[in-house]
Amino acid sequence: MLTEEQKKIYDEIIDAVFKDKGGVFFLYGFSGTGKTFLWRVLCAAVRIMGEIVLNTASSRIASLLLEGGRTAHSRFGIPLDVQETSMCKMSRSSDLGELFQEAKLTIWDEAPMMSKYCFETLDRSLKDIMRDLEDKHFGGKVIIFGGDFRQILPVIVGDGREQIIEEFSKWILDVGEGRLNEPNDGVVDIDIPEELLITEVNSPIESIINAIYGDWLHSAKDASYFQSKAILCPTNDDVNTINDQMLSILEGEERVYLSSYTIDPADKRSKDNPAYSPDFLNSVRISGVPNHALRLKIGCPVMLLRNIDAHGGLMNGTRLQITQMADHVLQARIITGTRVGKIVLLPRMVLVPSDTRLPFKMRRRQFPINIAFAMAINKSQGQSLSNVGLYLSRPVFSHVQLYVAMSRISCKSGLKILIVDTKEKPQKKTRNIVFKEVFQNI
Repeated sequence: MLTEEQKKIYDEIIDAVFKDKGGVFFLYGFSGTGKTFLWRVLCAAVRIMGEIVLNTASSRIASLLLEGGRTAHSRFGIPLDVQETSMCKMSRSSDLGELFQEAKLTIWDEAPMMSKYCFETLDRSLKDIMRDLEDKHFGGKVIIFGGDFRQILPVIVGDGREQIIEEFSKWILDVGEGRLNEPNDGVVDIDIPEELLITEVNSPIESIINAIYGDWLHSAKDASYFQSKAILCPTNDDVNTINDQMLSILEGEERVYLSSYTIDPADKRSKDNPAYSPDFLNSVRISGVPNHALRLKIGCPVMLLRNIDAHGGLMNGTRLQITQMADHVLQARIITGTRVGKIVLLPRMVLVPSDTRLPFKMRRRQFPINIAFAMAINKSQGQSLSNVGLYLSRPVFSHVQLYVAMSRISCKSGLKILIVDTKEKPQKKTRNIVFKEVFQNI
């Protein structure tokens, strides 16, 4: 079932694994070229010989596509706040260290999403664990990195284009093998094919909802209805607007769950500051943290915001459908990933925002979910859908955001795009952003 190109890659990696040659490889290909399929074939070939393969990915959703997959931070013990001199949280005599000594192959998918310091941290740690006197990369172990530089690069708060290019995983290309060519695109306006456009617009939000979900109220309680459909937007503001409108239309009793929100006791400078009143803390909206007032109805799709159970398929980005609501627990059905159809219980959790720009440390106790009729483009990375609506009330603002949104589908007939100007008039052009420096050394 492998193509000729895939078979060549397979033979080279298997030869390095079973002849203990070591080596660092980078498998580069755009969405839909069969990278995940090749990972599975390599895993099967090594494991059938009784050897160990470690599967990992940079994103939570991508890690669920691989058997036994874990996120890179979880698998390797990489610090969340990784620095230039960081080390993984493992030693030669630890269980994790012994696992790496025995492992024949390590696969790291979606590598371009990570900071170069993550790779350098693993490199130093494996050299230490393997007692590598020849200073081979990753202690002489066979490591495969995979990904697509047309995907979204690491998010660096407050930094611009130059810092992102410097931070992103160009380091991997220096130690890996293979070079490809890529056109030097920049920031351009592009024409969208007419068959993909929504041109009949009275109300933009109603138009994009009807184009993707159609007569959705009659099918909303169907477990599979929301499984392969989503509306994508560049910003959280548009996501929230669409989610609020669809939830209001959805039939059924609505329940509002309020969070408890406090200053972290460890933040001694802020805990007694009267400016941080309960009303103020409840009004704060932060990406990755549910709102103070969480509105829910039975049948609505939601997305997890935290890793809860990797083996059970409950990872940051997993989508579910609410089936029952109680005072202190929610019941939901998983609708994406490898555990589709599984019924799970969701508890309230203490959530700590990771945004370092806040002048105080706070904790919010709430269900770790958000409504997910619509989601941000960045959140969709790693997911495959059959019907996607791309709502652009403003242009994309980051490297290859447009490509990521449009590549979530396997067939273009399932893609509908609505572009509107400030007066909500439909448009045929939009901005595309590509950092051409990313491709110069590939």
